[in-house]
Parts: sequence; C-alpha cells; structure tokens
Amino acid sequence: MPIPSSSPLKGRTLLRDDVYRQLREAIVDGTLAPGESLRDGEIAEWLGVSRTPVREALLRLAESGLVVARPGRSTVVAIVEEDAVRSARDVVAAMHELAARVAVPVLTEEELDTMRAANARFTAAIEAGDAHAAVTADDEFHDVLVRAARNSALVGVLEQYTPVLRRAEALRFLSVDRFAAADRHAQLVELCSARDAEGAAQLAFRTWHSLPVIEPAAD
Repeated sequence: MPIPSSSPLKGRTLLRDDVYRQLREAIVDGTLAPGESLRDGEIAEWLGVSRTPVREALLRLAESGLVVARPGRSTVVAIVEEDAVRSARDVVAAMHELAARVAVPVLTEEELDTMRAANARFTAAIEAGDAHAAVTADDEFHDVLVRAARNSALVGVLEQYTPVLRRAEALRFLSVDRFAAADRHAQLVELCSARDAEGAAQLAFRTWHSLPVIEPAAD
C-alpha cells in the first residue's frame, strides 16, 4: 500500500523533533540547569504541546546523556561529569577527523568562502564575549566539512554527542582560549584550500580534542 501523500505522521514528526531541539538547546545553554527536575506536564505547558512529544524528547535526551531518567522519580537534567564529557569529546573529534578527510578533496570554493565567513563571525563573537554567537559560528564553520562528507551515519553520531560537549563548553566559556580556536580555524581553511586532506583531518581532530573536560576550580 503506498504511503498517503497527506500522512498525519509528518506534522507529528516535525513537532516531536521541534520539542527535542528546544529542550536540547535549553539544556546546552543552561536555561535548564544541571540537576533540575523535568516534569513532562510542566514542559508541555511551557512549549504549548501535549505530553507525548515531550516524553519522546526526554527519552532521546536520555540516550545522549543530557538527562537522567530515574524510575519512579522525576527525570532530571544530567550533571556535567568529566568522564561523559571526555567520552563525547573523543567521539566528536574522531567524527570531525573523518569528515575532513572525506570532504577536503571535494570542497568547492564557495564552501571554503563559507568557512572563512563563519570564522570571521566566530572571531567577532569571542571578541565581544558572546558565547552563544561563538558556538553558533563554530558550528557553522565545522558543518561545512560535515555536510560535504555526505555521511548520514557521521551526522547522526555528531547530533547525539556534540550537545554534551557544547554544554560543557558553555559552562566554562571564559576559561577556553577561543582566539587559539580562531587561529586553528584559519589554518584548517588553508589546509582545505591546499587540498591537504590528511593535514586537515589531523588538525580537525586536534581542534576538537583540545577542548578541556574539567570544570575550573572555584577560587
């Protein structure tokens, strides 16, 4: 039987994904703090949706380690733990290494220009101390290589583990040497432009693997 052209599941899928993305971003940017209880009824009211997509979103967030579902008790935002962030960092770095190795030989001049423009926005954001804008520009920069690699499995892995790493970054934005990251971005563009796939892959790995995983101690 062919799938109906007006399948009612389409809207439901979009709603579910929208709820997931909104909750994920709220956790990553700290709107929903570590240890905070997540009650599906309250979240559903906040987002103006039913409880079903909220419950589905919380299950997905639990799979990526952003929330912890406690049987018989409320679901809570996961605490930022060193081991979890280190594991996410290792996986994300390996995926970006792979993306660069595959993408560099097929990058267009337009895509290289997109990377340069994203790094300019990244540099401006760190000069302004704007963590959200910096992370957004950083994502746009690296997404060029990810998209050019045309590997859906790679994209799926990054979607699962990058938010864990981004949340840790957001919590200690001021302690990270972002200007060094901007320099590495520029070097990566040069390697991509020279079609040095291996050099670009190694630098992409180092760029992501250099991110700190331990929260700085309070004074």
